[in-house]
Amino acid sequence: MRFIGLDPSTRTGFVALDVDGNVIVAKEIEGEGKTDPKRMATQIDSIISHIKHDDIICIEGFGFASQQAIQLGGIGWGIRMALFRCNIPFIEASPSQLKKFATGKGNTPKDGMAVPIYKRWGFENKSNNVTDAFVLAQIAFTLKSNMAIQINQTQQEVVQAIKNPPEKKKKAK
Repeated sequence: MRFIGLDPSTRTGFVALDVDGNVIVAKEIEGEGKTDPKRMATQIDSIISHIKHDDIICIEGFGFASQQAIQLGGIGWGIRMALFRCNIPFIEASPSQLKKFATGKGNTPKDGMAVPIYKRWGFENKSNNVTDAFVLAQIAFTLKSNMAIQINQTQQEVVQAIKNPPEKKKKAK
């Protein structure tokens, strides 16, 4: 069993932790070619080729303020559909939950993530995508390895929110 963090992007962050929480893979995965849909399709295929059936996966939810929302939405949904087709479940953490788990604040800017992540886990990478994927892998590890007793109060709040998400309100017609 491995704990996987996926940060969907044009260069998707992929991190795999072993059963003890040690990093065994930390990389960006890109597609082939310069035009879509080939680039997106080959990227999604490559991501799925890195997944094993007993992996516990945490994927970053959609960021709605992105300038590349359509492209990132396509990649994000493509990954989710490929996991679904392979009958591989996944956990979703919103961008603010990822940030709160890593730093204690759900609105931390991207450039404010590296230092708290290094201080807490000793992990660093030149790619923000890989760094985010590392935190997502830590969330998967915490959720599925009974390690919740070793996390702080803010991280416990994130874990509880992921385990017990609020019900979505139906829109009035």
